[in-house]
Amino acid sequence: MKRLAAGWLFKKTVWKYVAAALLLVIAPWTAAQDYPSRPVRIVVPFAAGGPADVYARFIATRLQEALGQGFVVDNRPGAGSVIGTDAVAKSPADGYTLLLMSNAHTVNESLIPNKPFQLMRDFLPVAALNYSDLVLVTRSGLPVNDLAQLIALAKSKPGALSYASSGPGTPYHMAGELFKAMAGVSILHIPYRGSAGARTDVLGGQVDMMFDAVPTMVEHARAGKVKAIATTGLTRSAVTPEVPTVAEAGVPRYEATIWLGLMAPRGTPAAVVDRLNAEVVKIVSNPEVVRAWKAQGATPMAMKPAEFTRYMNEDIEKWARIVKISGAKADQ
Repeated sequence: MKRLAAGWLFKKTVWKYVAAALLLVIAPWTAAQDYPSRPVRIVVPFAAGGPADVYARFIATRLQEALGQGFVVDNRPGAGSVIGTDAVAKSPADGYTLLLMSNAHTVNESLIPNKPFQLMRDFLPVAALNYSDLVLVTRSGLPVNDLAQLIALAKSKPGALSYASSGPGTPYHMAGELFKAMAGVSILHIPYRGSAGARTDVLGGQVDMMFDAVPTMVEHARAGKVKAIATTGLTRSAVTPEVPTVAEAGVPRYEATIWLGLMAPRGTPAAVVDRLNAEVVKIVSNPEVVRAWKAQGATPMAMKPAEFTRYMNEDIEKWARIVKISGAKADQ
């Protein structure tokens, strides 16, 4: 009898642990199937109206249609994206608070080392959205017509030419620093509080050049108000196919784009991350979305979480090198 009782207790204990193990396996899957059961907030740590905000609202609308729950965009700008990003880092890791991030975040890993979070420590990459090329334009009166002439002029007058940006650490600023490093030129950086002021002064001839969004500058270039010298992707922009890339015009392997993605607080269930990723990949791969974004100068990025993680780590390393070489500071 004692042996029978011991055997029964052993089997009962074994099944108890088996059941617990099954629950550990099934619970995340069940949570993903039920997700989302209430509205999801997408924090955009940039001002309303910019590209990040526009694409966040687009993705929010499509996710709401696909998943049957509200996806609400919450703009939390400030401190070069740090304020909104920190708010997400401190949010519950349940999939109901997401971060709309850009490569400004990968730059900030080295540009602002003492911020209260670390991107790859405190967040999980969920899905990439798209990337957009920039265009290098010069004021109309600058005596250059192509990239070779611009580089030659910059080398003949070190520090005499200037380029505007929308602020320290922005993709527009770092595109300029990457160009300086790879072309071997010295050009003065003049930061502004946003693109509007920078653009106005280049159009007005007060600053020599800037890297700016292709759709924003293309009409000014075609009207002769600025000169479109080169675009910053690896291939020519569909919006300005007549303009060569920086890489093909004289600085091999140069690439500097603005890209966007979604992240979640570290600890968010993998099943939830995978479900969000699957839905985003469907959205950005939709032929209608591909065509619409192409007309706007944006190219979809369909990546699994692991691939997106590798992409981000490589981007962090790339900009860390440029921050070190240039000596760029967050308050420059």
